[in-house]
Amino acid sequence: MRSLCIIFLILFLVSTSFAERIKDIANWAGVRENQLVGYGLVVGLNGTGDKDGTYLYQPIANMLSRMGITINVKDLKGKVKNVAAVMVTAKLPTNVKPGAKIDVQVSSIGDAKSLQGGTLLMTPLTGPDGEVYALAQGPISIGGFIAAGRAAQTTKNHQNVGYIPEGAIVEKAVAVNLNAKSELQLLLQFPDITTARNIAEKINETFKAGIAKALDPGTVAVNVPPNYRGDVLDFMAEVEKVEVSTDLPARVVINERTGTVVIGSHVKITPVALAHGGLTITIKETPQVIQPPPLAPRGAETVTVPRTEVKAEEKQASLLEVQGSTVGELVKALNALGVTPKDLISILQALKTSGALKADLVIM
Repeated sequence: MRSLCIIFLILFLVSTSFAERIKDIANWAGVRENQLVGYGLVVGLNGTGDKDGTYLYQPIANMLSRMGITINVKDLKGKVKNVAAVMVTAKLPTNVKPGAKIDVQVSSIGDAKSLQGGTLLMTPLTGPDGEVYALAQGPISIGGFIAAGRAAQTTKNHQNVGYIPEGAIVEKAVAVNLNAKSELQLLLQFPDITTARNIAEKINETFKAGIAKALDPGTVAVNVPPNYRGDVLDFMAEVEKVEVSTDLPARVVINERTGTVVIGSHVKITPVALAHGGLTITIKETPQVIQPPPLAPRGAETVTVPRTEVKAEEKQASLLEVQGSTVGELVKALNALGVTPKDLISILQALKTSGALKADLVIM
């Protein structure tokens, strides 16, 4: 019999009385990371580069041509096994000055076996507007290895994606003049009407002025006070330190693939009688080998006779009243049923269908 092992996890989420810094639950509009991307070549591989030169031959020929070396694209076929075509990505924060260094990620787009030991050649990184904002180059770190013989190999970590810490130099900044702004916006990481209202009220209380207003569940508008005009960064720093009571909706999140169940602190169920039984079927194969007895007639052979044992067992299920005004009481009541994580998922789905579960049920 094969048993199914499922991980069971219940997280008790924070309640409304827990205060968090605005810095941890919201971001300033306009102050964000910008995505950069570029096409590059990784050289110096130990025979683990691209075998199919679709992404390689023409770019290599172009690169050598710029260096004064004329070569026919057809002559490169089968001679570039130490080169791999890659896509290079990076995140450029706002107001990072030219000359600063940022990390880059290098990902193979061909059929290279590994980027281990490779070096990325100078690669322009562009933004959505097509402008070059950074130049990337340097040795690649994959944090692992690949070792192989004729009949076996061993691999650690993913070999076709690597990183270059501080591998790109910023050439152009994404400038945002914050000190010239008279109005700012806070964007909540998890939009919620109650939390947005609490943020606005707490900012107004802290600065003793009606400068903040919740526009929608995910946005709070903040006017810069007159005494902070021209020094908006200091004002933003003070706002980020304000602690606010957050609120979360009653929600149960289920991942059926892993058996993970996350139950929020506001989840409740109305009194309900519940019975849950399990059926276990065991199939056991014990083939028996029978040999011919002594003095058996000519032609007698040893044979294998199948022997199959099937056993079905159904647990007795009795009605049990389940109710819980808090997460602890809810979990205690469900544990009294002796349920497994897989059973718990079925029970929660049935409770939601019956209307007894007072929470949103999210199935991943």
